[in-house]
Amino acid sequence: MVSIIKSIALQGLDGVLVKIEVDISSGLPAWEIIGLPDVSVKEAKERVRTAIKNCGIELLSRKYVINLSPANIKKIGSVFDLAIAAGVLTSIGIIYEGSRLKDTILIGELSLEGRVEPVNGVLPMCIEALRFGIRRVIVPKKNEKEAACVSGIEVIGVSDLKELVNYLNGKMQVEPIPTSSYGARKNGTLYSIDYSEVKGQAGTKRALEIAVARKS
Repeated sequence: MVSIIKSIALQGLDGVLVKIEVDISSGLPAWEIIGLPDVSVKEAKERVRTAIKNCGIELLSRKYVINLSPANIKKIGSVFDLAIAAGVLTSIGIIYEGSRLKDTILIGELSLEGRVEPVNGVLPMCIEALRFGIRRVIVPKKNEKEAACVSGIEVIGVSDLKELVNYLNGKMQVEPIPTSSYGARKNGTLYSIDYSEVKGQAGTKRALEIAVARKS
């Protein structure tokens, strides 16, 4: 059985919708990740396999082929770990068919213990996901406020792999993060964040301060 899970890759600030296709078959036991993965993506097979095992889920000795489509786009980083794990768990029947994966993308890195770790680039990923018609994004708990800056998309934050499985199977409720809980007020004049939240970019910040000062 081939399972298909969606994630997203960034090419600069442009998003590319990535389909993670997982096929499990008999034969010589192996894990293969194909579709132009970089080194960090290739290492995902060890993170995912160990995270699943440490969550108490047994994986049989089979041939696991994970294809990241489209195959002509370079895949970089650990953001696909969560989607790869969901694809594997769907293929072995741990995540049920017809779960909450429709119009959903998964973003996140896995620790060996099964925790979902934060990643960079969640905000532009969510903006691009909305452009592709995606209505739900599952992200690391520590990235949920960043993702919630994008209105029009349902943001679900998860802390570990078990929580993801229980949510997708409908065994637990995870309340979406309200967009208004972070960022601008409705009048667009007051914010809960300021330049102290921006790392580096001193020249850019100074230029903006001068521009605002001259305008006022």
